[in-house]
Amino acid sequence: MNRRLIIAIVLIVLGVAASAYQGIAYTTWAQLIDIGPSRMTVQKSETIPRLPILGFVALAGGIAMMVVCGMRRVLVQVNKQI
Repeated sequence: MNRRLIIAIVLIVLGVAASAYQGIAYTTWAQLIDIGPSRMTVQKSETIPRLPILGFVALAGGIAMMVVCGMRRVLVQVNKQI
């Protein structure tokens, strides 16, 4: 396989994965009250969002690279026949 074709496939896979994935979620604990032996904590769920455009750009770039690789193969075969 051509190196560019492998990169194109990787970009397509990453683009699809990034488009399907919403972001990174994590949980933190915050202490509300600390009076003597009594403590009260609260659990907060937060999400680090990702930009959806990055997934679509990677997908479009991978598809474009596959098209370019395919066109080069056709042009090389045509030139060999001439």
